[in-house]
Amino acid sequence: MSVLLLATFDTKQQEADYLITALTALGVSVETCDISLHAGGVQWSPDDKLAGMVKATERAITEISNAPQTGRRMVVAIGGGTGGQIALRVLQSLPVSMPKVLVTTLPFDPRYIIADSSIVLVPTIADLCGLNATTRAALDQAAAITGGLFHATLPTGPAALTPSIGVTSLGVTGPGTDALCSRLKATGEEVTVFHANGFGGAAFTRWASIGAFKAVIDYTPHELTRCYIAGVNADMPGRFTAMGHLPRVVLAGGVNFIGLGEPALIPDHYRARPHYSHSPLFTHVQCTEDEMRKCADILGAALKEATAPVRVLIPMGGFSSEDRPGGAIESEALRHVFADTLETHIPLTRHKGHINDSAVAEAAADALDATIKAHTKAPTKD
Repeated sequence: MSVLLLATFDTKQQEADYLITALTALGVSVETCDISLHAGGVQWSPDDKLAGMVKATERAITEISNAPQTGRRMVVAIGGGTGGQIALRVLQSLPVSMPKVLVTTLPFDPRYIIADSSIVLVPTIADLCGLNATTRAALDQAAAITGGLFHATLPTGPAALTPSIGVTSLGVTGPGTDALCSRLKATGEEVTVFHANGFGGAAFTRWASIGAFKAVIDYTPHELTRCYIAGVNADMPGRFTAMGHLPRVVLAGGVNFIGLGEPALIPDHYRARPHYSHSPLFTHVQCTEDEMRKCADILGAALKEATAPVRVLIPMGGFSSEDRPGGAIESEALRHVFADTLETHIPLTRHKGHINDSAVAEAAADALDATIKAHTKAPTKD
C-alpha cells in the first residue's frame, strides 16, 4: 500500500523530500510522479507556458494510468501557483472515490475547479520557496492528514455499487427536500443530496455520469439561472442532460431568482428589482418574465433529450421560500410564465402546493416511483 506524491521536483525538491520524510516516519510508503514543466530555467512566453502546463498534465495522467495501481491508497500533491494548477487537473482525472490532498499556495476560490472532485486543500500561507517555520508547519499538517487518511480510510468500492437517489436542494427549498428525503429513506432508499448553488451541480452532474444514481429528483434546478442568466457557477455543461439515461423527476425549486453577492456590491439594475438578503454574503434577486422563459426553454430542450422516463411537477404555490404570499420575491405571474413556456416542450403536472409543502414532496416521490416502474418496464433493444 502506498501514497502517490505529485510535485514539481525541479522547483520543489526540498519541500517534496521533507514531506516524504514526514510520511515515511508515519509508516506511509511513497511513490512519486514529477509534474514539472522542465523549462530548464528558460523564461517561457505566456503561450509556451500554457502549452507546457497542458503537456505536463497529460504526461502525468499518462504516467499514473500506466503504472501499477493495485496498492495505491491515495494521492497527495505539492504545488505553487503553476504547479498547483497542474496538480489540480491531474487530481481531477482520478477516481472520485480516491482520497486526494493538495498542498498549495494558490490564493483562490477553489469551488470553480474542485466542485466535482473530492480534494482536501492544505494552504501553505507562505510561498513554497524553500523550508521555513511556516512551510514546515503546512507540510507537517499535510503529512498528518495524509497519514491519517492512509491508515484509517477503508476502500468502499466504486460509487456505482451502491446507487442512490440523487436530489438537488438549497436552503430556500430545504423543508421540501427534507420531507422528500424522509419519504425516500422510509422506503429503504439511499439519498444523496447536492447543493444547487452553482457548484454542487457540477458534482451532481459527474455523479450521474459515473453510475452513482439509480434515479434523480432535480427538486431545485436553480442553476438554470446561475448558468444562463447571472451569478457564479462552476463549469457544468451537462447539468441538465447528463442524467438523461436515468428515471427523473424535475420540479421548479429556485428557478425564480438569481443568486448574487453582497447587496452593496450588486449592480443597480438588479438592486432595483424585488430582492432580499439570503445571508450577509448572498442576495436573491427576482427573475424577469423573459428570464423565466429563457430558463424554461433551456430546461425543456434538455428534458426532451432524455432517453429515460421524465416527470415534471410544477408547484404553483411558489418556487422558493420567499415566493409565497407576503414573501420578498412572491410572483404568481412568473410561475405561470415558467410553467406555460416549459409545457410547450414537455408535458407537466401543475400542483397547487408550494415547493416546501410536504404534499409536493410526496407527489415528487410518487412521480419518481412511476418513472422507475416505467423505466423498468420499457422494452429493451436486441
